[in-house]
Amino acid sequence: MHAHTPLQNSTMLKTNQIGSFNQNGYLIIENFIDSRQRHRLMQRAEQLIEEFQPPTNRSVFTTNEQERSSDDYFLSSGNKIRFFFEEEAIDQHGNFTVQKQQSINKIGHAQHLLDPEYKQVVDELDFHSLGRQLGIQSPRSIQSMHVFKQPNIGGEVTLHQDSTFLYTEPMSCIGFWLALEEATRENGCLQVIPKGHKIPLKKRFKLAADGGTQFDILNDSPWPEQPLEMLEAAAGTLIILHGQLPHYSAANRSSRSRQAFTLHLVDKLCDYPQDNWLQTDLV
Repeated sequence: MHAHTPLQNSTMLKTNQIGSFNQNGYLIIENFIDSRQRHRLMQRAEQLIEEFQPPTNRSVFTTNEQERSSDDYFLSSGNKIRFFFEEEAIDQHGNFTVQKQQSINKIGHAQHLLDPEYKQVVDELDFHSLGRQLGIQSPRSIQSMHVFKQPNIGGEVTLHQDSTFLYTEPMSCIGFWLALEEATRENGCLQVIPKGHKIPLKKRFKLAADGGTQFDILNDSPWPEQPLEMLEAAAGTLIILHGQLPHYSAANRSSRSRQAFTLHLVDKLCDYPQDNWLQTDLV
């Protein structure tokens, strides 16, 4: 079983928590975000979706990495607040199958820098302090996402390593995953390969020279055949993920959403290549 560690009104990690992160590739901290902060983020997301006018050409966040959306709307979202639809929210004729509020897969990727509500909550939670304690010398908030895992149609996210998408040399990415709602095996909680951060980075997602994107295969050995560990989490829980830790979440076929907020840090002292898909001039 994974250890659940409460953290009391402080972002100071204990030595054994840092050791656990280094050993397992993840760390679970219960009661990290309070209900006021959670509801503030969820209400702000609802407001942003309400104000959002869906374009005729709708960008679906496909859950299969090989078919990941590489349109301009997606690729230029590093310094914007953009909306991506669930695959099953739009039929083959481009019509919605659900109400607008239930159609969004995620909002990304710069609301932590551009939206005052998100920015304030993110600043209160002081992720940079956590990043420094886990080895990032000069933290840079490179990407945020509000992920909805909508009821009944919330898409699967295939097994992947975050450093595939937020690559630095040397690698430095750390992901902070906040459960805004309870995450269970029924509604698509995170699943991980424990100690899997010691697996070499499998591939890198980058801009292709001729436009669009491509995957560079860095290591073609298969994932180890072992059961994934379910990280069920109460609302308010923070899960910190090493950038090389393989993780996954199943489709949500339940009637309950599984909202989460994620923030990814990289180290400013590491090289952030110009052909990384996500580029931002905001930080």
